[in-house]
Amino acid sequence: MRRSAVLTLLLVLLLGACAQAAPQDPPLKGARLGGAFSLTDQNGRRVTERSWPGKYKLVYFGYTFCPDVCPVDMRVLGAGLRRFEERDAQAGALVQPIFVSVDPARDTPPVLREFVANFHPRFVGLTGTPDELARMARAYGASYMRREGATPGSYLMDHTRNAVLYDPEGRPLAIIPYDQGPDGTANELARWVR
Repeated sequence: MRRSAVLTLLLVLLLGACAQAAPQDPPLKGARLGGAFSLTDQNGRRVTERSWPGKYKLVYFGYTFCPDVCPVDMRVLGAGLRRFEERDAQAGALVQPIFVSVDPARDTPPVLREFVANFHPRFVGLTGTPDELARMARAYGASYMRREGATPGSYLMDHTRNAVLYDPEGRPLAIIPYDQGPDGTANELARWVR
């Protein structure tokens, strides 16, 4: 009797482990995020959502003059992508990191080029007209607002802080947990990039 109880328990544990190992739907499956856009990259070229065929797009909205969170988040995302590339170079090459500026007045292509180069060699920086950026932000679930500073002409941009991974067809997969450091970022990329 005792032996059969132990065997039953082992069988339940093994079946539980198999169920946990089964692939699951991405957390953002069915979310209405993403879509068409046409913006200017850090080299002055026009790009669209189709500019990186076969790539998973890791999209983060921010701005280069951000005094605190953007540089920290970008550093973690870049380091996390490098760790993922070290674990699996082939899968890592499938990820296209994209930084979308919410401050087109200051974030010109040369400013973006210098900024994104600090975080990962493949990071792309995007800017556009205020209307182009507003349309993309709405489609991608980002929000931002200009907050005037104490002196004339000084301002900050309040903005959402999500890094979202999209599959090669443009469907949202998951929010990347940059708050868990580079390992958390690498682990979440490994979970969805195939």
